[in-house]
Amino acid sequence: MKYLYLLLISFYSLTLVAQTKSTQSSPYLVEAKPETVGMSNERLERIDNMLLSAIEASEIPGGVALIARNGKIVYHKAFGVADFETKRKFKQDDIFRIASQTKAITSTAVMMLWEEGEFRLDDPINMYIPEFGKAKILDSFNEQDSTYTTRLAKNQITIRHLITHTSGIGYGFIDGDAKFRKIYQKAGIIDGFTTEPITIEENIKKLAKLPLHNNPGEKFIYSEGIDVLGYFIEIISGIPLDEFLEKRIFDPLGMNDTWFYLPNSKVERLVPVQTKKDKKWINYPASAYYNPNYPITGAKTFFAGGAGLSSTAKDYATFLQMYLNKGELNGTRLLSRTTVDFMMENQVGERFWDKGKYHGLAFAVLNKKGQAKGGEGSTGTFEWGGYFNTQYFADPKENIIGILMKQTQEINGDNTGWRFKLLVGQAVDD
Repeated sequence: MKYLYLLLISFYSLTLVAQTKSTQSSPYLVEAKPETVGMSNERLERIDNMLLSAIEASEIPGGVALIARNGKIVYHKAFGVADFETKRKFKQDDIFRIASQTKAITSTAVMMLWEEGEFRLDDPINMYIPEFGKAKILDSFNEQDSTYTTRLAKNQITIRHLITHTSGIGYGFIDGDAKFRKIYQKAGIIDGFTTEPITIEENIKKLAKLPLHNNPGEKFIYSEGIDVLGYFIEIISGIPLDEFLEKRIFDPLGMNDTWFYLPNSKVERLVPVQTKKDKKWINYPASAYYNPNYPITGAKTFFAGGAGLSSTAKDYATFLQMYLNKGELNGTRLLSRTTVDFMMENQVGERFWDKGKYHGLAFAVLNKKGQAKGGEGSTGTFEWGGYFNTQYFADPKENIIGILMKQTQEINGDNTGWRFKLLVGQAVDD
């Protein structure tokens, strides 16, 4: 009875403080001619030539590209073969495993709850997930059996550490330190994709018992911190992560093609991951960390806040447009302008990154040094990508969104990413 009461309270609270109406009303993305928003159609055709040349040279099998400016889609095209086994060609509305592009969406959910006064960013995570207890750092490691010893950390992991990849938590099979790859594998940590009947709660509680790379706040190490925050969202909201994202972000923004697990009606639009063997494109085989049937079959119970979503180019552009609109779309406000502004500030300091970019509270953000390199966008451009070769950027100064969706693994010589970004910039004509 008490549990039911708590669920009802959580549901009431969720509906009470859900996304709100805004005095602003920016329309949904619609198609328009490039010239109407200061883009050159002739120069945009250079992107066609670049992608077709890359396909001809077998750099990529193909993909979907989208460009929007001032809330108008001025370029949305599909190129190449999505599945060489069936000869199916890419289509504009194809669905891609966006992997780490999930992180910005989960981070947005965290900040929506933060705006509601549920927690402070510098709260220790063990206040909400007691299993984290006192943070411990890896002290020694035995290569023979993967046993280890630990020592107490100087401080505790905070929510800010988790959202900025400075918690000291590792990242399993993509961790740069082989010791942590072995530790995570032995503990049975799921790093992103599974068809097994496991929940994010079970996974994070196992992760909480494992050692850290370093004292929280000392280093930037790409990690499963956003997955921890996915479970944190479930604790704070009282509902599963997939339900929270659907009710609070996807439905209000009209992102009808973004899911952890695809409905049967959308399965045929999912693009298989491809790789090359003997100079021919083939479907990427199953491995210890990748199941080709994800996100179609299986238990469908694991909601990886750091890597689990699939989506389309247009859906993700819609999400980014909300950020360019300072937190609002179609009269619905997900985040305040003031929140979006501080999310784009440098949250990790110069000592962690010196690449012309810094990390905010959801994205990597270009600084003046990065702008000066050329071909990367204006200062303030925010971006990220995904493990299966998807990428995006949004330039607030030029009000431009660029998305390039591919679905490949373990290939060499793909230069379409940096070329795409450069060619979007050179098409500005105002």
